[in-house]
Amino acid sequence: MDINLDSIKERLKEEGYKLTTQRRAILDVIIENKGSHLSPEEIYDIVKLKYPEIGLATVYRTLQLLEQLDIICKLNFDDGCNRYELNSNSSDHHHHHLICLDCGKVIEVKLDLLESLEYEIEKEGKFEIVDHNVKFFGYCSECRDK
Repeated sequence: MDINLDSIKERLKEEGYKLTTQRRAILDVIIENKGSHLSPEEIYDIVKLKYPEIGLATVYRTLQLLEQLDIICKLNFDDGCNRYELNSNSSDHHHHHLICLDCGKVIEVKLDLLESLEYEIEKEGKFEIVDHNVKFFGYCSECRDK
């Protein structure tokens, strides 16, 4: 997704919010760490380096607002914490993830081979699929080679 801060600012304004310094700092961290799937605590630790006065509660509230406005997506990798990434705002499906059971690394998989399966499910089950989410659990090459 091309990050258009003007459209994000406009989206916030439409809903009665401003792009405050804290919100901008949190959004910048998510943008700068694209593909990292950061937890709220990781985002907080990075933002705090530049804005030491920011509180963890502010990070949580901002993430909740940005998710509510479809600016970011909340992801759950079954590891006990939520993680966040920018919402691609595309009509395409979400990408899939490979999750290492040893080190916790998350690797994005852009390949989507499920479209033909979806078509068959929709045809056979008379069910309209609007999205899917696939997580593969295993061991990354570094952990496997230990």
